[in-house]
Amino acid sequence: MSMLDSPVASILTLGCKLNLADSSSLSKELSNVGYHVINTLSEADAYVVNTCSVTHVAAQKSRRLIRSVRRLAPNALVTVTGCYPATAHSEVLDSLGADFVTGTGDKSHSELVSFLQTNRPLRKVTELKDEIFRQTRSFIKAQEGCNDVCAFCIIPRTRGRERSRSEFLVVEDVNNAIANDSKEVVITGTQLGAWGRDITPSRSPDQLIAAILEHTDIPRIRFSSLQPQDITPEMLALWHDPRLVPHFHLALQAGNDATLERMRRRYNTADFRDAVSRIRAVIPEVAITTDVIAGFPGESHEDFDESLAFCEEMSFSRIHAFPYSPRERTSAFKMSDDVSHPVRKDRMQKLLELGKRSNKKFRETSKGQTRSVLWEECRDIQGQSFYRGLSDTYVPVYMLPDNDEQDLQNRITPVALGDLFEDGVLAKPLNSKIDSAGHLQKERAYIHD
Repeated sequence: MSMLDSPVASILTLGCKLNLADSSSLSKELSNVGYHVINTLSEADAYVVNTCSVTHVAAQKSRRLIRSVRRLAPNALVTVTGCYPATAHSEVLDSLGADFVTGTGDKSHSELVSFLQTNRPLRKVTELKDEIFRQTRSFIKAQEGCNDVCAFCIIPRTRGRERSRSEFLVVEDVNNAIANDSKEVVITGTQLGAWGRDITPSRSPDQLIAAILEHTDIPRIRFSSLQPQDITPEMLALWHDPRLVPHFHLALQAGNDATLERMRRRYNTADFRDAVSRIRAVIPEVAITTDVIAGFPGESHEDFDESLAFCEEMSFSRIHAFPYSPRERTSAFKMSDDVSHPVRKDRMQKLLELGKRSNKKFRETSKGQTRSVLWEECRDIQGQSFYRGLSDTYVPVYMLPDNDEQDLQNRITPVALGDLFEDGVLAKPLNSKIDSAGHLQKERAYIHD
């Protein structure tokens, strides 16, 4: 069967990088049973909505997207997967109009794929507006589930207990990503630092990283999220390999010990500060991003002020701030000392403002640095065409294309970083020199075609 004869399936993904990894895997499985897969809200014969329910806002977005798809395509197959089905009441699910619903318990997507294969519609789409999952970065699941049961988190209820995928399977996925022309892999998991604990004999994340380095030649490797207790000397020793990017995402959640204790986190601010110090001792130009919750139950004004000051002290390159969202079936849901909505909103605003200042400072300090950039797309900005990509430190980078050069999309090149621009920085190709006015002078070199 040719591609033109294949029905079109659109996979729409909400939420975390783990969901992106699941969607990528599902894309391959649907392709194997005869679907042409796209990843936009375009006309399609079948839809898969991969949902999120980590906050009430995420759950609301999931419901809205399902309803939008149903209205857009009343005659198409509409299926739902991800975390939302595990937290929604059955009557709510029934009201959304989906033809098939499954949660994260369908780990191999076998039920979903079987449904779409059995009920595969005749192709009605006449024009394709998107291509199959061709990503410069591939999201690869190494682990799923969490045993920690933090007070605010619904994910252990939706994803279950910790389960590690074998090194062999992860390495195989990385090599498949290379075969599909990915230049970067993002290793994901619900609790990535727990990888290997459930394997007999037990393994550790540094062993997984070492296996990827040894058995693949992927140009860039990024770990999606870790916690302070995961940062070991054995792990940091691997960062001498330039394929491991100088970027760590360490989930903080609160910069106050009393709040962290109520959250049931397994570290305090001293542990977090020590982890950051150890990372920066090995990787001085590292970018450290984080998550912070505003207005957790019992968080006093003094607690929040201390948390805000701690975030400023850490000099994060990016802060992902979220207002506390009560979720049923969590211990925090039953806490009586709730923080009012106006106070939560005010604290969110302060965190967002700090996040903007911290991000700007990090981008400013990167001026003049030489960094590798993975170019992802061409984007029109104010009437000019710019290449946009991500540096190894996870900063958006923009560069004007040269008419006499080949297409840079999905290539990694070294650049000299310059002035702030949009949400990132401007760049000039390496070996650029910076003049007395701070402007970059051009010389060009490329790596990783």
